[in-house]
Amino acid sequence: MTMRLRELTIRYSASRDADGQPVLIGRTVERAAEAASALLSLLQDEAAEVFVILCLSTKRRVIGFHRVSRGTLDSTPVHPREVFKVALLANAGAIILAHNHPSGDPTPSRDDVQLTRRIAHAGKIIGIDVIDHIVVGDGRWTSLHDLGLLA
Repeated sequence: MTMRLRELTIRYSASRDADGQPVLIGRTVERAAEAASALLSLLQDEAAEVFVILCLSTKRRVIGFHRVSRGTLDSTPVHPREVFKVALLANAGAIILAHNHPSGDPTPSRDDVQLTRRIAHAGKIIGIDVIDHIVVGDGRWTSLHDLGLLA
């Protein structure tokens, strides 16, 4: 019996703005505000919670955008394994987490904070920094890093 191995790959298609330009790919991101406006336009009109990551190079240039999960009106399942599988395949040096709150209020929940800390801890173990988690609401956003809730 012959067994064949398949190479794992991730294929990205860049989200585009009204002019057809990539929304995030290629941008350098050092602070939440530099990514938040694009994430706001991508996530604020979603009817269900959507959890995404931005994969960044070691120089903090966006090299990938990946939708990790899509959930219900008030939750979405997220596991660190699914987050870092993509980040590792993209050869990311760091990631930014983001999700929306369809209610319009970007205030992070206790579950949001716990999940962020769990993913950040896993990232430290495997060597991929989690530099922020942005929660998007109706025309506004919140950075867990800026609130001091990341660590």
